[in-house]
Amino acid sequence: MLTYLPANPPFEGNVKSEMRDIPLMQKKFAPSVLVVDDEALIRWSLSETLGERGYMVTQAGDGRMAVAAIESAVEPFDVVLLDYRLPDSADLRLLEKVKRLAPTSSVIMITAHNSPELAQGAAALGAYRVISKPFEVESLAALVSQALRDGVGNSV
Repeated sequence: MLTYLPANPPFEGNVKSEMRDIPLMQKKFAPSVLVVDDEALIRWSLSETLGERGYMVTQAGDGRMAVAAIESAVEPFDVVLLDYRLPDSADLRLLEKVKRLAPTSSVIMITAHNSPELAQGAAALGAYRVISKPFEVESLAALVSQALRDGVGNSV
C-alpha cells in the first residue's frame, strides 16, 4: 500500500531567528547527596531513605573516599552528610576541604561529639547544620529537603 502526502513548499524563513524564540530546556536530574560515615549501617539507612525519596545517593566510608567522590563527580553534590569523626579525619579540616572543593554543596555535619565550639567552628567554615547522633533518619531526610530548598546556606 502506498500513501501519498502533499509536498511541502520550500522553507524560506530564517531558521536561526525562529530558533531563538524556542526556550532551552535544561536536563533536570534528581538531587544528589553524598553520605560520608564510617558506620555502614548509618550509610545504608540514610541511603535507603534518601533513595526512596528520589535522591541520587553516593556513599563514602572515610574522608579520602569522600574527597575522591567529590573530585570525580560531574556536578557538585547538592548536599553532603558528613560525619565529624572518621578513621582518617577527626576535626574540621575535612569540612574545610569539602567546602573548598564543592562550595555550592550544603554540608550537614553529623556527630556524636557535638559541642558549642564544634557548632561554631562548623558554621564558620560554611556548614549548613550540625546534627547530633543518635538522630531520626526521617528527620535528617527532612533536613536534606530543607537544605535543598534553602540552597547554599550558612545557618548552623
